[in-house]
Amino acid sequence: MRYATISTPDDPTPRLAALVPPHPGSVARLIDVGAAARAAGVEVPVTLLALVQGGGEAERRVRQLVAGAAPSAGDSDAGIRWHAPIPRPLKNVFCMGLNYLAHARESGAARGKDPKMPTRPVLFTKAPTAVTGPYDDVPVDWSVTTQVDWEVELGVILGRTGRDIPRGDALRYVFGYTVINDLSAREVQVGHMQWFKGKSLDGFCPMGPLVVTADEFGDPQQKRLQTRVNGVAKQDASTSDMIFPVDSIIEWLSKGLTLEAGDIIATGTPEGVGLGRTPPEYLKDGDVVETEVEGVGVLRNRITTFR
Repeated sequence: MRYATISTPDDPTPRLAALVPPHPGSVARLIDVGAAARAAGVEVPVTLLALVQGGGEAERRVRQLVAGAAPSAGDSDAGIRWHAPIPRPLKNVFCMGLNYLAHARESGAARGKDPKMPTRPVLFTKAPTAVTGPYDDVPVDWSVTTQVDWEVELGVILGRTGRDIPRGDALRYVFGYTVINDLSAREVQVGHMQWFKGKSLDGFCPMGPLVVTADEFGDPQQKRLQTRVNGVAKQDASTSDMIFPVDSIIEWLSKGLTLEAGDIIATGTPEGVGLGRTPPEYLKDGDVVETEVEGVGVLRNRITTFR
């Protein structure tokens, strides 16, 4: 299944939708789950977070409803607003740093340090207030940062709560996958000698446009990642290049730390970020950055000036 969070001009409340793949000769159908439930006289979760927290039985009921529902919303051209799948996470987004060897090397070189492959995950977080939609503008306060960088990442939405999760069981805890752009204020990141503030400015976590459930997404270590800025390719790699694959990330992260249904993990970015270029390249007012994960879709965010 492919889930989204949408709103419409006549109902601005963000709510759960399902994108049903087209049959031959037809187009994809976008189902407003709440509207379909009211029409059918049934009760189902009407936000993605509630669906995830509801477990397998909740999703079974939603899938059954969607299978028999008529289209209830068009696409973005018809006034649909696409939100981040979970517009306000319950806690910080867990993030991985330096999880692709080539990126670790370019990051070290950019800072004049000897690049070394991490022997355990490099972990940090992004504030929930950084999360924004897949097509939203990102207003930047240029008095805070002039070094806004892009980072395409595979996002993981957990569907079960657990602690000390063995690697062999880890993927069973995944509800689905999405796209995250881990936008970064590089001089803030470096100047504070830690990454949280430079990663957590308002709007610095575009996410979406869909969450593709684990059963449909397939192997998370065989997906192409791409970034384009104003149509020019900047990143192009595969999740197969991760130092710590998704199952390993979950194992490490859950050691002594309870992960909950609805938690979000950004799994790291490959080489090609602006910081690692010669000379470094950063986003400017009016730039359009597209970040894409194979099998999920494309984020398209315009950088603007905060006013």
